[in-house]
Amino acid sequence: MTSKHICFVATIPDVVYAFLKDHINASAEKWPVTVISNPKDAKLLIGLNARFIPLDIQRKISPWNDLLVLFKLIGLFRRQHFDLVHSIMPKTGLLTMLAAKLSGVPVRIHTFTGQVWANKQGWKRTALKQFDKLIVSFATHILVDSPSQRDFLFAEGVLPLEKGQVIGHGSICGVDRQRFHPDEQSRAVVREELGIAQNQKVILFLGRLNRDKGMLDLAAAFADIASRRSETALVLVGAEEDVPFAQIQNLCGKYRDRLYRVSFTPHPERYMAAADIFCLPSYREGFGQVVIEAAACGVPTVATRIYGITDAVEDDFSGLLFPPGDVTELTDKLMMLIDDAELRMTMGETAKVRAIDLFSSVQVTEQQIALYEEVLE
Repeated sequence: MTSKHICFVATIPDVVYAFLKDHINASAEKWPVTVISNPKDAKLLIGLNARFIPLDIQRKISPWNDLLVLFKLIGLFRRQHFDLVHSIMPKTGLLTMLAAKLSGVPVRIHTFTGQVWANKQGWKRTALKQFDKLIVSFATHILVDSPSQRDFLFAEGVLPLEKGQVIGHGSICGVDRQRFHPDEQSRAVVREELGIAQNQKVILFLGRLNRDKGMLDLAAAFADIASRRSETALVLVGAEEDVPFAQIQNLCGKYRDRLYRVSFTPHPERYMAAADIFCLPSYREGFGQVVIEAAACGVPTVATRIYGITDAVEDDFSGLLFPPGDVTELTDKLMMLIDDAELRMTMGETAKVRAIDLFSSVQVTEQQIALYEEVLE
């Protein structure tokens, strides 16, 4: 078994750190492991029991650079003779699965964590959807990180019924209960760091600040809530993308003094422990990993009723769901949890139990390794 060699390929190191590190370290106990990713922020990978090969993979489409990456991957795969290559993220998956197929890698696995074309129209939807179909055709095995996402891919004709597989109940990596749990000390310290009173009701968003995440909807909802409830605060944790923080501040208007932002954190569990409500108003998600992490901290979620999230949130039990883009409904659901402390605590406890029972990181990693063992035989 030790003669087998596994390679993980992801666009950026923070994705490797957030979603793959447990799988990588567990795999390294059985086989030599290599990780290929962009060298920026590679310090996040220090401590992984794997060899790191830097490769200038860009997140956005860049035809010339993407072609260079494809040829470099082909060269690497042919020289290294990997037995299994596992990719994550859309464009990287396409380049990796094509290079692995052309190089004769026997086991080629890609994990779908959401579709960038899900809420697009016209030629962009058609083209991006075709890219996912190509990934499926080049891969020998396809993993999907939620049952409802798998059903969506089947319905859209992207994934054959016999090829898609979900590990456990969903999630690419599960939730680490040793890391994500209620923590009164972190709650007090983070609120003090941000200048938020201990008795304020904190709504937390953690993710990239972009339109697909529903940031403009959340800003509009919070402006309405803040005008009616003076004890509320909104904390945004994540990097700016196509929605600048200044635009969110403008939408919040005179209530911007209760808007707080942290650009990046390697410790999301601290902010989740400090929150009262987690909010994910996305227009598209593969699963909603942050939802179960917040849940493990005893925090209920208000989120959109879309595929992926419907696996992470049990509506009316571990959180509240609303139609994407419906700011009025988003506001109402947030107000419901802000005003009803008993409901908030009951849903938080239900969410915590559900996250631990269904989405344990230990169980997900064990099943992932079992899959590797099976396909490498």
